[in-house]
Amino acid sequence: MASVMRMSSVKACSRLGLLAQVRQIHITRISAAAQVAMSKLEPDNHLPYNKLIDVLSVIKNRLSRPLTLSEKILYSHIDNPAKQEIKRGESYLHLRPDRVAMQDATAQMAMLQFISSGLPRVAVPSTIHCDHLIEAHVGGDKDLAKAKDLNKEVYDFLSIAGAKYGVGFWKPGSGIIHQIVLENYAFPGLLMIGTDSHTPNGGGLGGLCIGVGGADAVDVMAGLPWELKCPNVIGVHLTGKLSGWTSPKDIILKVADILTVKGGTGAIVEYFGPGVDSISCTGMATICNMGAEIGATTSVFPYNHRMKDYLKATSRPDIATAADSVCDNLLTADANCDYDQVIEINLDTLEPHINGPFTPDLANPISKIGQEAKKKGWPVEIKAGLIGSCTNSSYEDMARTVSLVKQALKHGVKAKTNFFISPGSEQIRATIERDGMSTILREFGGTVLANACGPCIGQWKRDDVAKGEANTIVTSFNRNFTGRNDGNPQTHGFVTSPEMVTALVMKGTLEFNPMTDEIEGADGKKFKLESPYGDELPQLGFDPGEDTFQKPPTGGMEISVNVDKKSDRLQLLTPFNKWDGKDLENMLILIKVKGKCTTDHISPAGPWLKYRGHLDNISNNLLIGAINTENNEANKIKNQIDGKYDTVPATARDYKSKNLSWVVVGEDNYGEGSSREHAALEPRHLGGRAIIVKSFARIHETNLKKQGLLPLTFANPSDYDKIQPTDRISIIGLKDFAPGKSLTARITHQNGDTEEIKLNHSFNELQITWFKAGSALNRMKELAK
Repeated sequence: MASVMRMSSVKACSRLGLLAQVRQIHITRISAAAQVAMSKLEPDNHLPYNKLIDVLSVIKNRLSRPLTLSEKILYSHIDNPAKQEIKRGESYLHLRPDRVAMQDATAQMAMLQFISSGLPRVAVPSTIHCDHLIEAHVGGDKDLAKAKDLNKEVYDFLSIAGAKYGVGFWKPGSGIIHQIVLENYAFPGLLMIGTDSHTPNGGGLGGLCIGVGGADAVDVMAGLPWELKCPNVIGVHLTGKLSGWTSPKDIILKVADILTVKGGTGAIVEYFGPGVDSISCTGMATICNMGAEIGATTSVFPYNHRMKDYLKATSRPDIATAADSVCDNLLTADANCDYDQVIEINLDTLEPHINGPFTPDLANPISKIGQEAKKKGWPVEIKAGLIGSCTNSSYEDMARTVSLVKQALKHGVKAKTNFFISPGSEQIRATIERDGMSTILREFGGTVLANACGPCIGQWKRDDVAKGEANTIVTSFNRNFTGRNDGNPQTHGFVTSPEMVTALVMKGTLEFNPMTDEIEGADGKKFKLESPYGDELPQLGFDPGEDTFQKPPTGGMEISVNVDKKSDRLQLLTPFNKWDGKDLENMLILIKVKGKCTTDHISPAGPWLKYRGHLDNISNNLLIGAINTENNEANKIKNQIDGKYDTVPATARDYKSKNLSWVVVGEDNYGEGSSREHAALEPRHLGGRAIIVKSFARIHETNLKKQGLLPLTFANPSDYDKIQPTDRISIIGLKDFAPGKSLTARITHQNGDTEEIKLNHSFNELQITWFKAGSALNRMKELAK
């Protein structure tokens, strides 16, 4: 481990006001903080600082070593601090999160599972955010109105279920879940789980916010401890200072270059050093948000004056005062704490980046992207530029973008490509409208979309490019997998900062470097853009805009939640079958997957989002994007019973109808990407029993366990090559299934020959009970009885 002195963090706390040296003053200040509401929308739920400090003191006495910031926050939420085993990368922690947040696409299944549990009300503060089901097409108002009409059944279900079970409901048009959380619910020292992979956005305000599947959310809402494998800690030491064209986005793009899409798996990324203070609170959120692209459990920054300013600007000065009182104890890493890995980044020399295409870790400095595109045969003409989303839609992002647009308009230059802006929240939309920014963006040629995810998650109806047509887009989003934004596998998506997107659409080509190249104005004269600039926070304060929050009633027991049996959008869940106590014999191989297989490949979003509350209907997208090793094609596999080729879902349904179990075989980092548990529910629903791969992404592996599947890894990764799509697989040793004990796979080849290989797993004793019960939800019901 690397040990690092933390003097810069101590100095940061000094500016905020260090803890008083007198113990009595310290106690008084923390006691006062105990009466501060966690959110202005929840006056009866108070900051947990008293409890966190008490738990942390037990942990520190036991461990007798300096702790990192993330360790302090995480361990202070341990359920049983006196007995909990704590070993990085080994032990499973039982934690008590402060709250749960769910977006509408995943909330449907989470609430359906909660209804199945039979519990009367959620045990922790929880919210639902309607942001995923709004398709971007012509503009904000019209797109929002269309979405409200098309999704009325789902919105009504979520609204009524929220009221009955005590969950706050943010109506469609209110904004993206992560921006709403940052504005209203995140606070320094928070531990929150959210049913979206970009939940770590809240680390920009000093909290540990972790993406999970809906079943995990149900556990926490039910009042059960939440289980997480004790993460390693990666430190990112920032020196220098952000300036000019370099933005917070470039920091995480560089980190993705260094760690790759799986380098953060099983770890929390913790930023520290003098460079931190040059980043705004919302800039830190941008960095933490995209930490999901390196597989990290979450990311976090130490509490500082930039966070304090943001809390005050969002009408939470009392939380800032309370955070000041616990800054040194809870919200700052100890001097000489140890990291498992330390990455050094000098912000003075960091060049703006454009990452892609098709993967967020393929880094290209702006000075080299044009040359690289021509070399690789990527389309250099830019067809569309898109800014906003949960990653980059802050006031500062919009202000820096507008500073460039004003320069262009002064010379008569407008966008040469389609240009779309997605405000992150109703508050951001209302504020940039009030301050004239939206008018300027529209004059430039931009289309302001609804306050929703839109194109970032595949909810984008394009009229300019046919499916299958090779084209390039540049976005300020976080993810650029094949087909991610528009469903077109030939769209080359690049992620960069919003200001870089804006500059590039002025020329419409990847060969333009705004740091060195000139633009021709309407008068024929050339000019060079000055570097972007903008206020971190609005000088006139935020305009809250329309009130879109529905607070749950105090009661709710009398409210009925009904699901029409004929609905094609919602479907009550039927429990999965329990394990029969036998080994899994002679299972078919549904598909042997070649190469990258993200959750977008396993269960695509886009038009499929409308079926997120109907398990049987959405199962028709199972693995339709995965590449079959037999023919290098997607969604075309051979039925091993009748020899005919068909789609993956149709073949799985045929096997299920014949009571034939099956497995999937895959490669590295299987399930990378979204937190969507549908990628685990669907294979379970259609008869799958095991997923055997070289390695898993964290969230997906947990989701598979929760649904009673066996996520297994090759003890020898080269054994992947031994398995043929025509083989039969038996999983041997399940009667002795135990933590740390390998299982055996007996491979029966088509010619009758057999061979055995070892399969590893990461199940602990609790998780094995999920498998035996048929799912974690089944196990919860068993315990309730």
